[in-house]
Amino acid sequence: MRKLFGTDGIRGKAGEYPITAQMAERLGWAMTQVLDYQDSMHVLIGRDTRESGRELEDALVYGLRKAGAHVTRLGIIPSPAVAYTLRRSQADAAVMLTASHNPYEDNGMKIFGTQGFKLSDEQEAELEALLLSTQSPKNNELSTQDQIDPSALESYATSAKQSVGNLDLSGLKIVIDAGNGAAYSIGPQIFRDLGAEVIEMSVSPNGKNINADCGALYAEKAGARVLAEGTDLGVSFDGDADRVIFTDAQGQVINGDRVLAMCALSLKQSGKLAHNTLVTTVMSNLGLDEALVKESIQVIRTGVGDRLVLERMRKDGFSLGGENSGHLIFAEHATTGDGIVAALQICQMIQKSGKSLAELAAVMREYPSSLRNLPVREKVPMDQLPRLSRLMAEAEQSFGTAGRQLIRYSGTENKIRILVEHSDQNMVDAWIAKFEQCILSEIG
Repeated sequence: MRKLFGTDGIRGKAGEYPITAQMAERLGWAMTQVLDYQDSMHVLIGRDTRESGRELEDALVYGLRKAGAHVTRLGIIPSPAVAYTLRRSQADAAVMLTASHNPYEDNGMKIFGTQGFKLSDEQEAELEALLLSTQSPKNNELSTQDQIDPSALESYATSAKQSVGNLDLSGLKIVIDAGNGAAYSIGPQIFRDLGAEVIEMSVSPNGKNINADCGALYAEKAGARVLAEGTDLGVSFDGDADRVIFTDAQGQVINGDRVLAMCALSLKQSGKLAHNTLVTTVMSNLGLDEALVKESIQVIRTGVGDRLVLERMRKDGFSLGGENSGHLIFAEHATTGDGIVAALQICQMIQKSGKSLAELAAVMREYPSSLRNLPVREKVPMDQLPRLSRLMAEAEQSFGTAGRQLIRYSGTENKIRILVEHSDQNMVDAWIAKFEQCILSEIG
């Protein structure tokens, strides 16, 4: 099992291993070794609004420059904007300093490589091995002074608007909750530029309030504001704006699988759903498959993380993928999950169809399900948990085609996640309880 890299880069509590200035400096050096640009490597660095971001950024810049790399700082900027800037520039790689939806005490280092795509498993494994080795960087003189690119945000905003053909959103009233994160300024601006009436929420970051009772994890907050203001929908971003959660005009949070389903149907109707296929993860509800198979749309599942979704999309030339947690990838417009571009696509569907978000989302029914997250002291390999393995096999035999179970460790936290879905809610409740009892007794 990986010791540093999770499902989305390296993440943990800021100031504690591995999210320290020393590790950030070492990462800068390691990148120049693994990514093979020792002589002329150019790296972009972005960050979200966490108070720990600047210290990590300074350390990372120092490590890169000491290894001979050139650095451009992008400042506070969404993750997808970092990936976009990398694609349009002559830079070789980029690092986004963010812990996504985690609280401000956490931070992380998310790396983008060639053409704005996240690193492969092989590259991450090589980087991790070097970071954990005893090998030390040479004490070189610093390379040229690092630079700042103040145009990156506006260039990304222009591209995002062009992804919907500069659609006229006049008449659409939207609540936008930026989660006091990286999209606090550019998010509302983009929608206003296209003519929408925007009501802002959580757009005053102070370093400690990112994701604090706001944003994608608390989309019901935007829902309450939607009801109070009588708007058409709510849009809630996470800390680095690569995820988005929607609420309809009744203030109801729209399940991420419903959003995936409506996007797949919309792209198919416009002839843009490559190979009539949606790529999602093992976390998506069985109801998604049931709804799309009726429309002759294939659903392919990957492991958890938008990086894995995108790898499968690239491998087979698929155009749409995402996760029910809010990552949406439109391959025509982005190389990673992009909350702002996804929200614009949804607004375009509303405007073109003449239907409300609730009407568009009524394309599937969810199987009853339950997801339980349990803290664990250590992530014991599953094959070393015989009682849990036997119980999982028993569940598979009991469920048949009427349900499923998925038990996995979190890629970013010391937690084990238990997912049970079934056509019968009583079966869901009973098996969740069985799994929880077994895990608590076997792992503790």
